[in-house]
Amino acid sequence: MPQEFAYHRSLGPMIGVLLGIAIVEMCVVHLVVGALFGWTVALVVGVLDLSLVIGLALLLRSFRRLPVTIADGVLTLRAGLLKSVVVPVGQIAGLRATWDAAALKQRGVVNLALVSWPSVVIDLDPPVPTRRGRQVRAVAHKLDDPAAFHAAIAALSRRDEQ
Repeated sequence: MPQEFAYHRSLGPMIGVLLGIAIVEMCVVHLVVGALFGWTVALVVGVLDLSLVIGLALLLRSFRRLPVTIADGVLTLRAGLLKSVVVPVGQIAGLRATWDAAALKQRGVVNLALVSWPSVVIDLDPPVPTRRGRQVRAVAHKLDDPAAFHAAIAALSRRDEQ
């Protein structure tokens, strides 16, 4: 039975604010470009802005539909449709108790918390390769219930030791 860990309540408000700002920006830019360059140019810029707004709305909806999961010995960490990292459970070296901004900016750390401060950081050993050939040594994420995630990882660790 797969375990699911939500993150939409943590990441959703930030992306929602960004979406609201993008909608206001779209309207203002459309009017200014229309006045300065004509309505043909404004229509082209408006279509580009509208595609951005639709993309942000789809990203926001995908947070709820694509949770972080542990199933069949695989931890799948997602940030909606934007990014995902698949980690075999045996490669989880542990969860960090503390971290700073410098640790999150290190090469090999994938920050799926997007515009938020992460609530969990998972260290990997050996590193997980990505499609682009990068080596992921740690993954940071902002989960709605980090305590439940910590408990699930601890339970997996105990099960592996037995």
